[in-house]
Amino acid sequence: MTIPAPDAVGTKSQLRKAMGFWDVLLFNIATVLGPRWIAAAGHNGTSSISLWVLAAVFFFVPGALVINELSSRFPEEGGLYIWAREAFGPFHGFVAGWTYWIYTVFYFPGLLLASASMSAYIMGARGVALADSRTFLIWGSLALLAVAVVLNIIGLNIGKWLQNAGGVGTYLPLLMLVVVAILIVMRHGSATHFTLQNMLPAWNWDTVNFWSQIAFAFTGLELVSAMSEEVRDPRRTLPRAVFGAGALIALMYIAGTFAILALLPAEKIDPQSGVFGALSSGSMILGVGFIGILAAVLVTAGNAGGVGSTVAGIARVPFVVGIDRYLPSAFGKIHPRWKTPWVSILVQATASCAILLLSQIKSSSVIAAYQVVVDATIILYFIPFLYMFAAVIKLSGRKDRRENTHAVLVPGGVPGVLICGSLGFVVVLIGIALSFIPPGGSDKFVFEVDVIGGTVGSVLLGLFLYWRGARSKQSAA
Repeated sequence: MTIPAPDAVGTKSQLRKAMGFWDVLLFNIATVLGPRWIAAAGHNGTSSISLWVLAAVFFFVPGALVINELSSRFPEEGGLYIWAREAFGPFHGFVAGWTYWIYTVFYFPGLLLASASMSAYIMGARGVALADSRTFLIWGSLALLAVAVVLNIIGLNIGKWLQNAGGVGTYLPLLMLVVVAILIVMRHGSATHFTLQNMLPAWNWDTVNFWSQIAFAFTGLELVSAMSEEVRDPRRTLPRAVFGAGALIALMYIAGTFAILALLPAEKIDPQSGVFGALSSGSMILGVGFIGILAAVLVTAGNAGGVGSTVAGIARVPFVVGIDRYLPSAFGKIHPRWKTPWVSILVQATASCAILLLSQIKSSSVIAAYQVVVDATIILYFIPFLYMFAAVIKLSGRKDRRENTHAVLVPGGVPGVLICGSLGFVVVLIGIALSFIPPGGSDKFVFEVDVIGGTVGSVLLGLFLYWRGARSKQSAA
């Protein structure tokens, strides 16, 4: 087992234990559940329903079991970075930690653009035009990011309320979507005809890129583990919150996709803000137009919470890597007043702003820019998941697994670990491969150049920083 350096222990001891069970449950919902994924699933058509079920069975459930075992066996700040380091050593720990952090540089632009697009519906019918306005989307995105960054630098005791509001603000509008859809179907019928045949996966090259997005939509339960030392009783709190949030999320993805397709045909669903287009349409038919505006207000809070939870969780990874001195030591600094890794948070936000602006300048359309950052995000984000699923297999033979009375282990002993770890590893590997395939209607050459250039360049930058940090550390020793 890797023994943390004394200065690492001293630095991390300054962190405040600010999060309880409900904070972690709502944090997980805000991080994982996304209205934009339901909109994208609706746009993809009825076959998305079977993809949700397949992803839940073969990826989400095994992933939740693996996360619970690793987070309860190693309840340390840093999450995935710590797990990969324990299993494979400092270099592989760094690669897992770096790609897990750098993915946010691509993830935030996509999340922020979708969030700003949804928030436009607060203005009712006038907001429809704003949802496609590049200027509005850029400024709205920057405003959301600024709120999340400021609150998380001030501290989790304040920032967690943004995450809590995010969990509630994400779930309630989707419940409203389901209720509105049920009422519309009872009175006027469904806009989409559902059959067992058309709900089966559509195996064609125009939609294959979307399959990896379905798996990606189920990720995020591991994020709060990066903040383990800021959670009260993490060995007990984290697994309970993972199981609770996991059930609520899987149910809503499936029910929400049924609902959005019941309200609108697939070709009329915007892949970013389609949930609110469907809600607005349905509420107008029912004569309660304010529901669409209320949902937009709630989801704006929900999206701000989603950004806030990701900022809060991911920033802890370079913070711990900085303490280990594989990144510049400034990453490991804690704010003297608010006790948060403020340098890590600011660097993350600055890099995300740059990618957001660059993607909008280069791309000919908002949708094209959104698709590139989504696929680059998936590829970088899934690399540490390969490490996570491999790590649980590698660490399953260690003596401390049997002796740790606090661990929430994968059922079935070592064979159960092999099944869950192998299933997750294969699904992630397929997801990475499919993300390199351009979606239908895109400029394939430009897509490949942008996605491959962004991902490979990001990994090479990380390797350079590791080599620099390792050499500096060796010289100091």
